[in-house]
Amino acid sequence: MSHYAGRVAAYRWPTSAIVVGALVVAGLSAALAQPAPAPTGDLSVELIDPHVLRVCADPRNMPFSNEKGEGFENKLAELFAAKLQKKLDFVYFPQATGFVRMTLGAHRCDVIMGFPQGDDIAQGTNPYYRTSYALVSKRGSGLEDVASLEDARLKDKRIGIVAGTPPATNMAVNGLMVNARPYPLVIDTRIDSSAAMMIKDLAEGSIDAAVLWGPMAGFYAKTSDPPLHVTPLVRETTGPRLVYRIGMGVRAGDQNWKRLLNRLIQENQPAINKVLLDFGVPLLDENNRPIGAESAAKAP
Repeated sequence: MSHYAGRVAAYRWPTSAIVVGALVVAGLSAALAQPAPAPTGDLSVELIDPHVLRVCADPRNMPFSNEKGEGFENKLAELFAAKLQKKLDFVYFPQATGFVRMTLGAHRCDVIMGFPQGDDIAQGTNPYYRTSYALVSKRGSGLEDVASLEDARLKDKRIGIVAGTPPATNMAVNGLMVNARPYPLVIDTRIDSSAAMMIKDLAEGSIDAAVLWGPMAGFYAKTSDPPLHVTPLVRETTGPRLVYRIGMGVRAGDQNWKRLLNRLIQENQPAINKVLLDFGVPLLDENNRPIGAESAAKAP
């Protein structure tokens, strides 16, 4: 999990690698052909190098980022660098305790590509996607339309959950921990992945369903054989909220940089949405309705 964000959303865990599909590459090629917006304000006093987009990222945190540049945050950084007509440089550091301090705070890089709205450890931009924790199940299991951990159909089910994440509280409130199988929150990402273990157990029948943060749920469901079903948990009435807005993180004093990133997000939302959807991220609108490819392609 991204521990710097754990206080607010506990919204990601390190995962295994992905092979980026042709659709992602094609979508980015079209997006990168668009002209760059004119810079606003003086960035020379805010950025390490105004000619380079320096991105703080985890080296082993798929589907978000990795050193091979295969994650969707890698792809979004490529998109933004092209729009800004800047060279792209990643500063990799494990997303554990001290991530923000050792990267953004130490002026080694200028932006964290995925940052939950509401966390005060860095300054957030406007959000560029909204998603939730989700229930992953096999097709034909009868759980495909379960959109809340309060659903009675889950009472006797063996559910995988990463310990210490927000939905674990919801499960406890609803009496689902008796049959639950917990997976560790803190792992060595070089050799392990709680999400991968959970999906493997689901495929083998050791558990009946898995609860994962949306981007991870969508990624693993899409790359599983056969594909699994993902239902965003958007109908919770007890326990923590499970829907979050995600933007980018910058230093507190970098106001011109934040305004430029906000402009980039607004002007390139359809291209951003395409990258996210190609990676299986379940996107939600402000009414918790799924955003499909057709609506995601429309400019705001």
